[in-house]
Amino acid sequence: MAVLLRNPKTITRTTTCSIKPLSSCISRSFSSTTLNSETDLKVPSFFSCISPPLRQEPKDRNVQWVFLGCPGVGKGTYASRLSNLLGIPHIATGDLVREELNSSGTLSSQLKEIVNQGKLVSDEIIISLLSKRLEAGEAKGESGFILDGFPRTIRQAEILEGVTDIDLVVNLKLREEALLAKCLGRRICSQCGGNYNIASIDIKGENGKPGIYMAPLPAPPQCVPNLIQRADDTKEVVKERLRIYNEMSRPVEEFYRNRGKLLEFDLPGGIPESWPKLLEALNLDHEDKCTAAA
Repeated sequence: MAVLLRNPKTITRTTTCSIKPLSSCISRSFSSTTLNSETDLKVPSFFSCISPPLRQEPKDRNVQWVFLGCPGVGKGTYASRLSNLLGIPHIATGDLVREELNSSGTLSSQLKEIVNQGKLVSDEIIISLLSKRLEAGEAKGESGFILDGFPRTIRQAEILEGVTDIDLVVNLKLREEALLAKCLGRRICSQCGGNYNIASIDIKGENGKPGIYMAPLPAPPQCVPNLIQRADDTKEVVKERLRIYNEMSRPVEEFYRNRGKLLEFDLPGGIPESWPKLLEALNLDHEDKCTAAA
């Protein structure tokens, strides 16, 4: 799978992975900082950004990106695709916690106690796991990373800023009515664990907003009898999750917008419609976009 550049002559810089000592960041006293806003660039309607990434060869990109977005928007899907395309790891903090729980690591017993009591895992533990993972990747020669769904609060963003340098934050956005239908249509195979979606989303454009079409993701015949819905995928619960996320995410978006690192990408539909446009927004050309979007 090859990534093609639209204009290699525009390459002017290369970022490098730099992991800072954890102790230097979690011991700091944080306070909110007022920064001057920058002027938005004129860009295509399906995304907006303040500072688009420069076009670079994959081996030279050393990208250090964060993917944000509401629950169910598809952060993991698009982060995984870009991870495979660029040859860099896709790191989800939830996976790091699960891996530590199943290991004999130093934090395993502490995490088990926290989870068993139904408490939230602290920022310090999450950052400790993340810092350890980034340091291990740097030691193995990894050229960058894509973080999935982290940070979610200003404090987490400030701590992360002390651990490593983030180049770009991609904020995936989807209209609430489409996101709600997508979440309510999710199904899981109780036998193989596969994820599918029975929703056929076809929202007409109105008041200047474009229409959105997202085809169902049907399960294979052998999985159909075993499909189940997550207990928390109800209209009331999903709406509450979205409300909480929106309240928490706005300050984080502003944090990165003021630093010139936020790219807001409005999903125009499902993967076939969105994937080529996301590559364009990231200044990546792929020789076979149709195949990549399948």
